[in-house]
Amino acid sequence: MRIRTARIHELALLPGIEDAAGRYFREIGMVEVAENDLPTPAELAPYQREGRAWVAADATDRPIAYVITEEVDGNLHVEQISVHPKSGRQGVGRRLIEHLAGEAARRGHPALTLTTFVEVPWNAPYYQRLGFRILADGELTPNLRAIRDREIALGLDRWPRAAMRWDLPV
Repeated sequence: MRIRTARIHELALLPGIEDAAGRYFREIGMVEVAENDLPTPAELAPYQREGRAWVAADATDRPIAYVITEEVDGNLHVEQISVHPKSGRQGVGRRLIEHLAGEAARRGHPALTLTTFVEVPWNAPYYQRLGFRILADGELTPNLRAIRDREIALGLDRWPRAAMRWDLPV
């Protein structure tokens, strides 16, 4: 497996990875999350053009996982990360996050941030093992607060959610 920037012709494959990964949410009764609208290649294109989309590729160079990012209040924010279930539990997500940490440091960002479900084992507990910490409400930066407000408006807080931060070594 290798991690590299996503190629424009691969953008049509990424929603399928996210859709397949959604099965885990179905299995724990979070059907609405599993059936959330998938991004279109046109929506993913700006991430790819701006160098904010990476894939983990298998031995045939086919994407098995992807991550897209935004800059949020000076930090590199994980907008979406998905690993195809056939490649799950093999360290693929961890490798993508580690790659992002290096990318964030290279770009001068002091931290990685994300929002996630608190009680889903492959969400907040997993990210805590990688080095992220849950942010208290008063620690949210303005745009991270706006992201959480959008999630609340979408009804995602039906299940506990939180913003998380991983402060990178200087």
